[in-house]
Amino acid sequence: MGMKVYTKTGDNGTTALFGGTRVFKSDVRINAYGTVDELNSYVGLLRDQPVNSNKHNLLIEIQDRLFTVGSILATEPGNEKVKVPNLHPKDVERLEQSMDDMDEQLPEMKSFVLPGGHQSVSFCHIARCVCRRAERLVIELSQHDDVDELVIQYLNRLSDYLFVLSRLMAQELKIVESPWVPIM
Repeated sequence: MGMKVYTKTGDNGTTALFGGTRVFKSDVRINAYGTVDELNSYVGLLRDQPVNSNKHNLLIEIQDRLFTVGSILATEPGNEKVKVPNLHPKDVERLEQSMDDMDEQLPEMKSFVLPGGHQSVSFCHIARCVCRRAERLVIELSQHDDVDELVIQYLNRLSDYLFVLSRLMAQELKIVESPWVPIM
């Protein structure tokens, strides 16, 4: 018989970090890696969009890195007993290179763009916003505990990547971007 999904150990509102320490499920650390998990689900949704079929491998790679980020955040600071995968500078560089490649195909941005125009593009904007929230929560966590700077850098770059991806998706779907024109 396989592993059961439910353990009943969280019924009192606590959960265990990698390493065993129990904390409240409302803890900023849990909020941070829970939001990274939410982001991972949205990246999966983006991967499922037909317009992104040629980006499948990179989106899978991003999901893998988000599991790594979640593992890093779920581990108690200073715990050397738990083996956790690492992020590497090349992970950030991969996002930057991909953005550079996409930017070459896009017209110059002259104003802010309103999210939307196509359901797939909207999913990408939602993922971008969830990524920004995850980044804010990780920065909040870093004010209380040690956090690998690469985690913050990766989330920052990923939100930029998702914005550029939303623009490329709109172009590939032949959606005209709606510029934000402030009413004064």
